[in-house]
Amino acid sequence: MASKDGMTPDRRQLIHKAGSPFRKAAARVSEGTRSSAGGTRSMRRPGHKPHSKALPAPPSAAVIALNRVAFGPRPGDIAHFNSLGSTDELRLIAHIDQQLNPAAIDDSACDARLVAAGFTTLNKSQAQLWQDHYLGDPPWNVRIQPVYETERATFLKGAHSRRQLLEVLTDFWHNHFNIYCWSSSRIYPLWVHWDRDIIRGNTMGNFRQMLQDVATAPEMLYYLDNYTSSNAGPNENFARELLELHTLGAENYFGVMLQGDVPTDGQGRPLGYVDEDVFEATRCLTGWTINFDTGFFDYRDDWHDRFQKHVLGDHYPSDQPPMKDGQDLLDALASHPGTGRYIARKLCRRLISDDPPQAVVDAAAAVFTANVDASDQLAKVVRTIVLSDEFLSTWGEKIKRPFEIAVSSIRATQAEFSWALDESATDSFLWMYDQASQPLFSWRTPDGFTDVKEAWKSTTPRVGTWRLVNWLIDREDDGIYRAAVVAHTPTDIRTATALADFWIHRILGRAMPESERYEIIDFMAQGHNPDLDLPLATDDDTQERLRSMVGLICMSPSFLWR
Repeated sequence: MASKDGMTPDRRQLIHKAGSPFRKAAARVSEGTRSSAGGTRSMRRPGHKPHSKALPAPPSAAVIALNRVAFGPRPGDIAHFNSLGSTDELRLIAHIDQQLNPAAIDDSACDARLVAAGFTTLNKSQAQLWQDHYLGDPPWNVRIQPVYETERATFLKGAHSRRQLLEVLTDFWHNHFNIYCWSSSRIYPLWVHWDRDIIRGNTMGNFRQMLQDVATAPEMLYYLDNYTSSNAGPNENFARELLELHTLGAENYFGVMLQGDVPTDGQGRPLGYVDEDVFEATRCLTGWTINFDTGFFDYRDDWHDRFQKHVLGDHYPSDQPPMKDGQDLLDALASHPGTGRYIARKLCRRLISDDPPQAVVDAAAAVFTANVDASDQLAKVVRTIVLSDEFLSTWGEKIKRPFEIAVSSIRATQAEFSWALDESATDSFLWMYDQASQPLFSWRTPDGFTDVKEAWKSTTPRVGTWRLVNWLIDREDDGIYRAAVVAHTPTDIRTATALADFWIHRILGRAMPESERYEIIDFMAQGHNPDLDLPLATDDDTQERLRSMVGLICMSPSFLWR
């Protein structure tokens, strides 16, 4: 019976009992720091080394792959991975090659879910989006519909798509080319175009083409103010982030020294850039603006600075053909070895560890630079990283961020609820998710959400996702449980020990360290003999405790490692 505060005795016990493993989870993945998601950005501290701690032993190749190039395993995924070959190497090769060809993966089940959600903007062209959601000053709910539907579709695809690597890389590139989607009413009407055509359309393609699409996207032109940049009033915002965040990175910044003083490589190319390169790049991109009647990129030759320029050691003569200054700039940036190293390092950081092995970075950078004109350049780089020895030998140097926790929990528990607009369940999910410090597409500055574990070990992300996971295993207003935990439990498993072991292996795909396992069993047993049968089929309190136990596993240290 519920108490006057509306909380069942078992739910109170969950909060009391979960305190111990929850504090241990926080301690093990956050010991010695009070960083928050809004803390110092590692990518702007090139020499930063994370604090060294004892790490767990690597699990199976299947578990590593499904938590790195996917958002965690669903029931049956590990068995499928293991069926792909006779050795871990062969299985990983087969898996990554399948995932690098997403068009060949049957994703009809996920597509059916998107249709069932009733989204209406996801297939609209760029012109249609601008016409329907910007021109004529439509109501607020119409203007923001492309963002709302993209947000829900992103969660749905992350949880249910079989094209998992595509979803992982989409998340990566959204942060690399970060735009705060709510920054302007001229951005959110086109958000479907940004996500679908600019980010997803290039995740496994050619970086130079991606750079071109980003530099001419109205969303980016508006977000970083290049749409105002002209010979009469150049605006350096986009040019600076183009060099510092999108291509060469802060690790190749030489400060305020003269261009001619920058060290060069064996081919006479500057090793990096200085402020003067940013100013000259700004001049190259003057006149790159937006046609607000159509919502498309527009080049205004009368706004362009037509005089000679000098960028990264190259001389651009006066009066080049339309857009050639900017195109030459993008060519130089995309082919610069420093860009290859910077992009490779960020991808290695995402897929292996916060402080990625230099040998893998160098190998991936070499592939990036050698394939600068290849249509599948980025796919080749990712394949190099995933098939490195370090990919399978490194574990626990990453933790899941809130988005990964949310999606992997849905996948592991097979939680179900409607993703349609204006559904109370979806709205509740997103409201709680946003409290975990990683609201989708909502990092305000151009650097995107950080990708180092020290920024996500603090209390706010942990408590926010803990609440969200407990919501996932609870029931909707109609009495149907989102995660059918009891129904998914075999009828012959009834002791606290057996129930804990079944759900640990189902969710993690591996055994837990004994200390964590004991906490889970102890919670389920509630002080009684853990090897006695429990009345799961008939007792509401036991069923509630089982659901709470599953939520506890999803917030354990073992679940958080990547």
